[in-house]
Amino acid sequence: MKDAAANKKPASAGLLNIVKTYSFVLVFLVIYIVYASVSGGFALGAAMNVFRHSAVIGVIAIGMGIVCLTGDIDLSVGSMLAFVAGFSVVVFNQTNSIPLTLLFAVLFGALCGLINGVLVGIVQMPSFIVTLATMLIYRSLSQYACQHIPAELIGNGSSVFRMSNALDSYQAFYAFGNGKVAGIMPVVGLIMVLMVALFVYICTSTKFGKKIYAVGSNARAAHLAGINVSAMRTLVFVIAGALVGLGAFLWIAMNASADPATTGKSYEMYAIAAVVLGGIAMSGGKGRILGVLFGAMSYTVIDKIIIALKMDSLINDTIKGVILIVVILIQVAGPQLKARFGKSKVVK
Repeated sequence: MKDAAANKKPASAGLLNIVKTYSFVLVFLVIYIVYASVSGGFALGAAMNVFRHSAVIGVIAIGMGIVCLTGDIDLSVGSMLAFVAGFSVVVFNQTNSIPLTLLFAVLFGALCGLINGVLVGIVQMPSFIVTLATMLIYRSLSQYACQHIPAELIGNGSSVFRMSNALDSYQAFYAFGNGKVAGIMPVVGLIMVLMVALFVYICTSTKFGKKIYAVGSNARAAHLAGINVSAMRTLVFVIAGALVGLGAFLWIAMNASADPATTGKSYEMYAIAAVVLGGIAMSGGKGRILGVLFGAMSYTVIDKIIIALKMDSLINDTIKGVILIVVILIQVAGPQLKARFGKSKVVK
């Protein structure tokens, strides 16, 4: 009898642990059910649109996720998106080459990330201050360049980087950004899913991934274990920058332009929100990259719910901000409550 009772506890505890571990899936499903209810049904097209609209922020949020896993933060990703996207348009207009544009976007993004990484990892400056500064720098440089680069290089746009539709590759590039696989799955959404799968593998099945978690859990212990903490902190910012570069490439493929004033605006907040909704702890060392996918899609669906309810657009960010505060509050208060009530049970 006692053995049977003892066996039941681990089973229920295991189920509870699975629910807690993958709670981000349940959160997404609940949010999507609410969206389907207010928008009038579970249409496949609407579901696939979630992947499309989540693609850029989802790719950027992967980079934000690994930065947060090390205990740092990157506030520059939105401005970096505008900066990289603008110059990627210039490269496309000059080369008429989609592969070269992709290569430039990823490398230029990695270079911007390297600047952040060196200042944070090598110089040992706080990531919040560094990326707050580069957020201002990248946005400013993007706007300045758009005003001073010859008009033909920016597609003869007015204060906007615009791909030239006279180029041979223009239609193919735009079709790529707005195309679908088998007429169902958006190409950009599929790229997001593949990138999530790649980084889930990296973070769970490689030594590099284990080092990321080790640095975020306890940097001093990681250093004593032989991990080059400075190099790791630098490298995650480089990777985050490269992912912003990929996001910039997808952005211009979808929109054929980049406005230095508005492209990527508030994307740093959206990326952080995707990371938090996905269950990654801002303190570092805890969470799963898979959660970022569901976090990004959850935030996209929240936006769609607000639109479906025809709420004033001016209140949009207020609602998102409140949701972000609530989720972080749960992250912070949950362990504290567990510890408190756990001690109470032990005393009894």
